[in-house]
Amino acid sequence: MPTSLPSDAPVLVLASPGGATGAAEEIAAVVRVDNPQIEVLLTGVDDLADSLPSGREAVVVPLLTWDDPVVLAEIGKAVAASGSGAVVTEALGPHPLLAEVLHIRLAERGLARADRVRLLNVSSPVDAVILATAGGERAVHAVQATAVLLASRLTLPVVAASLDSEPGVAMAAERLRAAGAERLAVSPCLIGYEAPADVVEQAAASINAGHAEPLGSHSALAELVARAYGSQLAS
Repeated sequence: MPTSLPSDAPVLVLASPGGATGAAEEIAAVVRVDNPQIEVLLTGVDDLADSLPSGREAVVVPLLTWDDPVVLAEIGKAVAASGSGAVVTEALGPHPLLAEVLHIRLAERGLARADRVRLLNVSSPVDAVILATAGGERAVHAVQATAVLLASRLTLPVVAASLDSEPGVAMAAERLRAAGAERLAVSPCLIGYEAPADVVEQAAASINAGHAEPLGSHSALAELVARAYGSQLAS
């Protein structure tokens, strides 16, 4: 990301399906602090059409961990309705930084161990991890690459599963335990708005497993937002 940008550089519009509060607000704040040369506008997807700047180029970055076609279609309609010609980037994941944050969240709960330098697993208190997402079978398929990245970091099996449909967490746990993995952990590949707060806890309890916190407003997500914006400037 350039340290300086022209005054007419595109506005970074962070479009959050969960509205402009909570983790989205915190992520936007970190982007502003770390990249003062970028003008950052935070809006909910529902308010995007009215929020896009008039007479100014804009890059819309969806606050998504995977390319959810329903949300991306809503964003596309909003951009078209505004007549702004704004460019829309891809989702934030899959990306190694997402896998890093997932690893950190597991370590915070004592469900993974990491060295201080490279955040690579030293030894693990669990045998396998279920990467939980929301959005049905399509979401499970979309986060497979993130599951592979996390498995590489943990040197453990990682299976993607849905919190709101099949293939669900219970099915994933059954498969893993049939393969000999007794100690399981649930790692939510969620920013936080995608599902009620207790859904992950209930899913983990139902299979007698521990669980990590959602990705939330970790600074790595802000970095991914800035990178998505920068990739459009480069093109």
